[in-house]
Amino acid sequence: MHTSKNLLIVHHTQSGDTKKMTDAIIRGSEHKNLNIRSLSALKANSNDLLWSDGVLFGTPENFGYMSGAMKFFFDEIYYECLEKVSGKPYSVYIKAGNDGNGAKNSIEKIVSGLGLKKIQEPIIISGVLCESALIECEELGKLMAIGLTESIF
Repeated sequence: MHTSKNLLIVHHTQSGDTKKMTDAIIRGSEHKNLNIRSLSALKANSNDLLWSDGVLFGTPENFGYMSGAMKFFFDEIYYECLEKVSGKPYSVYIKAGNDGNGAKNSIEKIVSGLGLKKIQEPIIISGVLCESALIECEELGKLMAIGLTESIF
């Protein structure tokens, strides 16, 4: 018998593409033993991160960096969650205008300071958001759901 696990998805979107990626992740992560909380980076807080057993961060790349809303989220939760979320599994998905590396690197610096554990390399989608990219997002959701519910992470 599996106990229920909690997945937090923190995301921000400007054009709507990151929202489409988030929706695909949610479709992939739907599992009977998984509670999913999907929140805008402007609404999520430290209580949400502390509640979670794993977390996914979704952001557009803005000026070679994560979105301002995602940076706001990290600014708000960092010190309250420091040393309380170490070891929680995470991954990142980015809708990039360029190569996405600036957004990826900025998020990874912050979450490594929090001690989160990366479960896979970030999904970075540059250019047009196509069906194969959404399938990749569904697979990330599925990976996180199985990893959490089966206590692999």
